[in-house]
Amino acid sequence: MGEIEDAIERADREGFTRQPPKTLKGQIGYLIKQLGSAKAVAAELGVTADSVNRYRRGARKHARPDVASKIDDAVRARWQPQVRKRRHKKAAASGITVETRARFGYESSAGSTDDGRFRRLTVKLPPTYAQRLFDARDSGASDQEMRGIIAEGFKEVYFQDNGGRAMGLSDVAINDIDYLDLEY
Repeated sequence: MGEIEDAIERADREGFTRQPPKTLKGQIGYLIKQLGSAKAVAAELGVTADSVNRYRRGARKHARPDVASKIDDAVRARWQPQVRKRRHKKAAASGITVETRARFGYESSAGSTDDGRFRRLTVKLPPTYAQRLFDARDSGASDQEMRGIIAEGFKEVYFQDNGGRAMGLSDVAINDIDYLDLEY
């Protein structure tokens, strides 16, 4: 996962109204309900159906660390889809707040600097950027493509102040992300 996708996932988790199952038995039970069979869960996790059934019965209390990570990721990806969908719809209607510390570079008219430098920014992006970001994620866009969407939003809202300044600014790039957090 890339930095942007991780930030979206963290923001989604903050909106959960209930926490996902924590025990191995509970997680496997949930996945079996979602996917329909132990065989389907086994195929998703890369283990045998017998292993899945042992986890479900409680005969195995702990999974290998790599399998436990896959189980946790599979549960979180399917947990509370309606809550997640509602939050995305709200963000697409009201906008998304991006907080980051990263190196921003840009191309500008002659006589101004285009040297990238670290900036700490908290910017509320308009709803169109939130919708574009969710659409890009859902279509399997790369982290670089999602960075481009956020950079375009920063260009419009922060650097050009919604058309009030820096109109000669043509491209903004986000590099060397120290941290990035989304809120919606």
